[in-house]
Amino acid sequence: MAWLQIHIPSDAGHAEPLQDLLAELGAEAVTCTDAADQPIFEPPPGATPLWQQTVVTALFDRDTDANLLRAAIESALGPLADFHQEIVEDQPWERAWMEDFKPMQFGQRLWIVPSWSEAPDPQAINIKLDPGLAFGTGTHETTSLCLSWLDSANVANKQVLDFGCGSGILAIAALLLGAESAVGCDLDPQALLATNDNAAANGVDGKLRCYLPEAMPAGDYDLVLANILAGPLVELAPLLTGYCRSGGNLLLSGILADQAESVMAAYGNHFELSAVAQKNDWVRIHGVRR
Repeated sequence: MAWLQIHIPSDAGHAEPLQDLLAELGAEAVTCTDAADQPIFEPPPGATPLWQQTVVTALFDRDTDANLLRAAIESALGPLADFHQEIVEDQPWERAWMEDFKPMQFGQRLWIVPSWSEAPDPQAINIKLDPGLAFGTGTHETTSLCLSWLDSANVANKQVLDFGCGSGILAIAALLLGAESAVGCDLDPQALLATNDNAAANGVDGKLRCYLPEAMPAGDYDLVLANILAGPLVELAPLLTGYCRSGGNLLLSGILADQAESVMAAYGNHFELSAVAQKNDWVRIHGVRR
């Protein structure tokens, strides 16, 4: 079986109406992809963020007349700047997606291994994790930077806070590396569900507790991790500083290189900050609480 696939450039203001129209016109599937490498993390609960430059792709039955389809879209939404069409052969889509996500190594000891793969090194510390609805699988530079630091650090018997935990990947990694306990905090309830599920899959659910920000108990931690965004990191500086006990470690990521200075300024009064670590356009900031 084959399909007619169309690609239409759009923007954040028009992509959603276009998706709805394509569905009404009989699309079997509609997806959006980033057209300009714009990162989007931690949307508010219930929000469906879209990139400023988006490509909307739809699959139709092969016999669909592409010219009539374009005419119907332009009649409803106005002229299209571009409209690309192609015939694609059917394939086992789930298998193709799984092939894109393979085991990944971070540092010397740490691996992320999807459930359908064998661990390349059974003696390593292997985190069982599949891509899901919460951010954090190790594929993005920000998560990779944090995992590499954890792999090289001594977190044995430490108490850990993963603020903006997403999938729980950092808290779970810390626990598997020997941390005594961990707390995950996220404003998205879906992230807390994902964190709990992933903790159970890795056998550390008894050591990990999850909270929404408003339910977070008072306390301080040996290690505070926050892989979110530069703006929230600056705003949260007093809160995250308060969670980190004297002599404790702070690890911040989700920061573009040109944002590092403002984030460091927000924490510099209370932390001895190390040199910034960078991977492509992203940086990681580490500090020790004074």
